Amino acid sequence: MIAINNLTFEIGARALYDEANWHIKPGDKTGLIGANGTGKTTLLKLIVGDMKPTSGNISMSKDLRIGYLNQDLLSYQSDKSILHVAMEAFTRQNQLHGEIENLLKKLETDYSDDLLHKLSDKQHEFEVLDGYNIEFKAHEILAGLGFSEEDQNRPLAEFSGGWRMRVMLAKILLQAPDILLLDEPTNHLDLPSIKWLESYLQAFDGAIVIVSHDRWFLDRVVNRIVESRKGKLTSYAGNYTFYTEEKGMREEIQRNEYKNQQQKIKQEERLIERFRAKASKAKFAQSRIKMLDKMDRVDDVDDDNPSVNFSFKFSKQSGRHVIRLEDVSKSYPSVKILSHSSAVIEKGDKIALIGANGRGKSTLLRIIAGTESFEGECITGHNVTETFFAQHQLESLHLENEVLQELQSFAPKHTETELRSILGSFLFTGDDVFKKIKVLSGGEKSRVALAKALTADANFLILDEPTNHLDIQSVNILIQALNQFEGTFIVVSHDRYLLDNVANKIWFIEDQKIKEYPGTYAEYEEWLSKRVVEAKGPETSPKVQPKKEEKPVVVKTVQHDDKNKQLKKLNQTLQQIEEKIAALEKEVRESELELGQEDLYHDQSKLNKVNEKYQKAKTELQTFQADWESLAEQIMELEG
Repeated sequence: MIAINNLTFEIGARALYDEANWHIKPGDKTGLIGANGTGKTTLLKLIVGDMKPTSGNISMSKDLRIGYLNQDLLSYQSDKSILHVAMEAFTRQNQLHGEIENLLKKLETDYSDDLLHKLSDKQHEFEVLDGYNIEFKAHEILAGLGFSEEDQNRPLAEFSGGWRMRVMLAKILLQAPDILLLDEPTNHLDLPSIKWLESYLQAFDGAIVIVSHDRWFLDRVVNRIVESRKGKLTSYAGNYTFYTEEKGMREEIQRNEYKNQQQKIKQEERLIERFRAKASKAKFAQSRIKMLDKMDRVDDVDDDNPSVNFSFKFSKQSGRHVIRLEDVSKSYPSVKILSHSSAVIEKGDKIALIGANGRGKSTLLRIIAGTESFEGECITGHNVTETFFAQHQLESLHLENEVLQELQSFAPKHTETELRSILGSFLFTGDDVFKKIKVLSGGEKSRVALAKALTADANFLILDEPTNHLDIQSVNILIQALNQFEGTFIVVSHDRYLLDNVANKIWFIEDQKIKEYPGTYAEYEEWLSKRVVEAKGPETSPKVQPKKEEKPVVVKTVQHDDKNKQLKKLNQTLQQIEEKIAALEKEVRESELELGQEDLYHDQSKLNKVNEKYQKAKTELQTFQADWESLAEQIMELEG
């Protein structure tokens, strides 16, 4: 379908991609992942031709229909209704509709056979293209994305950027392309719309490439993960959960290879130093030096999952009741949010506030934070100190400040070392802390604002969409931070992985009342499924059970009383061991090459066999290397 061959793309002196390869096959549903700045959006633009590669090529059939959703579509403006804009997807059907209307008008005065034949042909083609159902299809998809019947007749210009993006998504889905390229499609969707999109994409017949930081979404939609990292594209057959397990296995193999090679290098260097001075062994020492020079060095595994290595402290504990909402009502001219509702947030609560957009989640957070007018009472408990994080607060960052300065001005009680540690956990390392706020990306600004919120001397956090603009790595850091936080918090987020990992209570607004489910998000979903029939996501791949290592073959040294016979025997044994080591090194290299083949990871039983063979050969090799060193030392002592 699409073949990416030896793709290189350079920005200035930096190679974003360096001879990367990827083949997108029909029916592939791929999650394209990687840290912010690794070129995921750029790759989609290269595929559609908006950018040109420095070298290499991207080939595809000329008639391939590509549907491309990108954040640039937010700038699209129109005074036409969103139903009309969505139906622009049916280019040929709309053209035929206009031609049929013109022919019908002409037939009012002209009854010629020529006009009748033309009308018949146009109507036949319109019917073949299912033109009579295009409005129904548009209604159906717009409804799935959260638009009411009334909304569909409103002009696009009346909607905010997030809702306009939904219209663009609907238009692309209605085009029924051969392949969908979706750049962060869930960014502007609420949970019901995300679930609807999951079901739609699961049933989609074409290929899909999704750039997303939503792990739950990827787990339910994709059957392949491609990771963009260090200029390369690495493919994994499976959803996101399978990718994390498979990558862990590959990294463990690489880590062991690195450790074993480093151990072997030290052994060889130690023996070279011992034999270098002896004339009779100088040739032997030189051969070992040449062997080390020719050795293909294995790189150590980079840690892509830094841990939060500091604790969030606050100077005073709150009372048992953090917030009490009593008889709260809130409405806007066009919608009622709450009506005489009550709720309590207690010390230690970790609350996820969920629901569709427009149900009042952010409004409720502002009521709790004291920044929104309402009827009723919101009572703050004893010793409660709060901090409020919302996306608009990114605008309050001081653009001329350096990152470290921004935190120092906000949290003067913290030492520079403590603040550097905090920033390091949020991926600001080394000289990154001296970058000015104004040069940071949206995701980097979010991380600075989050670091500020979490360093405040607050025992109650109010977090409104903290994962916006964060990549998966940064979301993992936020999860660790919130799990370490010993106070109370309430969070609004559409990232279900985060919610399931941090919340112990679920709040939702239903019938203008605040309702509570006492459990995790996964438990809430299970409970909800009993009330509403929902499409089930694909099962995650089973975990790979590692094979037990077999006991290595131990080679014992043979000793004799006669010194010359003993030396002869030892040298013979040493030579035999060297031959065995050479054979095992070859076997290990071949196994490593086989384990590096992507196709192997499609066959679990074959993967287990190759991995078992590799582990056995590696263990035997370590034993023979140890025996070789022991024999070499005995020979050196006897010759001395």
